[in-house]
Amino acid sequence: MTGRFDMAHRRDVLRLLFNGAVFAAGGGAAALASGPAWARPTAVRPPKLPGLIETSRAFPDISERIAAISQGLLGTRYRGHTLIGSPKTSEEFVSREDAFDCVTFCETVLAAALSARPEDFVPALRMIRYHDGIVTYYARNHYFHEWCARNIANGLCREVELPGMVTIEKTVTWHREFEPRHFTMRVIPANSVLDHHAMLKNGDIAGFVTRRASLDYFHTGFVMFGRNGKSKGELLLRHAAESRRRVIDEPMARFLRANRVRYVTVLRPRDPAASTATSKI
Repeated sequence: MTGRFDMAHRRDVLRLLFNGAVFAAGGGAAALASGPAWARPTAVRPPKLPGLIETSRAFPDISERIAAISQGLLGTRYRGHTLIGSPKTSEEFVSREDAFDCVTFCETVLAAALSARPEDFVPALRMIRYHDGIVTYYARNHYFHEWCARNIANGLCREVELPGMVTIEKTVTWHREFEPRHFTMRVIPANSVLDHHAMLKNGDIAGFVTRRASLDYFHTGFVMFGRNGKSKGELLLRHAAESRRRVIDEPMARFLRANRVRYVTVLRPRDPAASTATSKI
């Protein structure tokens, strides 16, 4: 009986990934049919993620798995506003691999890298995106500062410290549905990221602090070295770029300069064996 259930569960997960979107917490097929057009995949195609999860198991270190999985998604188109939910409508759990914004790209790759098998992907993604994995609009990590804090608290990531770190204060009001929130943020000057890049690893998650007074961060992506993501070469940012409308590799120095970045936060994903949160995934 258990074996039949496991096989059925595996087929269900792969079917949902094949459809390009996963809708849970009251969603399912009805949500897939009724969701907004911009949140539905435009075509059904064989999924990449299950195969990327399986092949990346050959790499013992999570940084190598992130490099391999994210490389397999280079060129995927950019699309914003793919998550479904609001203060007035029910939150639907969404997973898709046919289009990303900067945050959903990082969430998807990290969840895949944490997964020992394709069936582990959905619960991992829920833990990353939502506080305690609870799928509601108010439990979603809307501000990237809270995304970082919660994914450190649950053991999935740790903060990377570089020379010159400073503390800044911000009161954010970008999401008008929430009361103003005050954040105390430990950040790295952009020049220190470049000067001390040898202290970084493939797969580190970089968050870029915005100059807007009402918001914390404006973008995120993965640190990579070298065009193939494997060698200590040029420092790159692998990210879902709105300006280029797809997932790309871009020289980190160029990105920092073009966007007048002053401060960066860097997190390092932890291997599941080192994480206290693995029992939740």
